[in-house]
Amino acid sequence: MPRERITLIDGRSGSGKTTFATELARSTGAQLLSLDDVYPGWDGLEAGEAHVLRHVLRSLAEGQPPRWRSWNWADARPGSWHDLDPARPLVIEGCGAISPAARDLADHAVYLELPDDERHRRAIARDGEQFARNWQRWARQEEWHAHLHDPRGTADEVVEG
Repeated sequence: MPRERITLIDGRSGSGKTTFATELARSTGAQLLSLDDVYPGWDGLEAGEAHVLRHVLRSLAEGQPPRWRSWNWADARPGSWHDLDPARPLVIEGCGAISPAARDLADHAVYLELPDDERHRRAIARDGEQFARNWQRWARQEEWHAHLHDPRGTADEVVEG
């Protein structure tokens, strides 16, 4: 994959986004922003997507310093703000990373796909009982994101597991 300034990586839970993005960032020297650190709770996919669009992607496009606010999952409240280096490449990963608006502000977009049963197995093995209890709740938001934004169709490439 060519070295891009901003790369978006999207896909459903358990599809391998974080592993793919971590390796891409490591191999290119890019910063990595994971939407898992931004979503404001189990109902926050859309809000996390909007936050990154506003504070990171649009800020970069406007020549402003990009930054993002973490979510404190343990206390269910906003965490601290984090600055990004506008001179370094950036990889943004997570369900909600690719939308038409985000894609217009990025250089490359990758959608990861994996069969549902394998995604579920991997996600629960990774995140345990807490995610198992919230799997359907989160899946509904992923489906809504796909319906609204067609991240698979908007991506430059689809990587199948």
